[in-house]
Amino acid sequence: MNLNVAGSNERRAAKPLYTPEQRRRRDQSPWTLVQGILAPVQFLIFAVSLVLVLRCLFTGTGADAALWSVVVKTIALYTIMITGAIWEKRVFGQYLFAPGFYWEDVFSMLVLALHTAYLASLAWGLLSERSLLLLALAAYASYVVNAGQFIWKLRMARLQAPAGNADAALPSQALAA
Repeated sequence: MNLNVAGSNERRAAKPLYTPEQRRRRDQSPWTLVQGILAPVQFLIFAVSLVLVLRCLFTGTGADAALWSVVVKTIALYTIMITGAIWEKRVFGQYLFAPGFYWEDVFSMLVLALHTAYLASLAWGLLSERSLLLLALAAYASYVVNAGQFIWKLRMARLQAPAGNADAALPSQALAA
């Protein structure tokens, strides 16, 4: 029995991430460049901090450097989240949860919650050193997933860019959280 309906095998065109007007606003916004700079900076901070955290967990050395590196990573996260919300407002007309970035923003809230829990636990002495470092790893794992979401979204935007303008899809919030 063939249940094929005419046209059902055709790929449905994905809804564009940006309308032409949103693409224009994105390309003209200085916040697009800010996000494009902050994302790799935050990733570099993350990579250094991850090494410090893992070294401390495995060797027991460098606890202060590891603990404070997570604070620096969290400050970078807050910075990129605030500037990303401004970017989203300029491009989509709302600070968070714009349809094009809804699920990325939802997951970003988890990333923020874990990083904030780390800061609170560190400030108020709620967790042992090892527990703090494990919490940092959980926050970092969520960050990696969220960064993957934004990288995927960036790739989709590049694929949807007008012909001959594939470079127009600048990093919006890639590696945002």
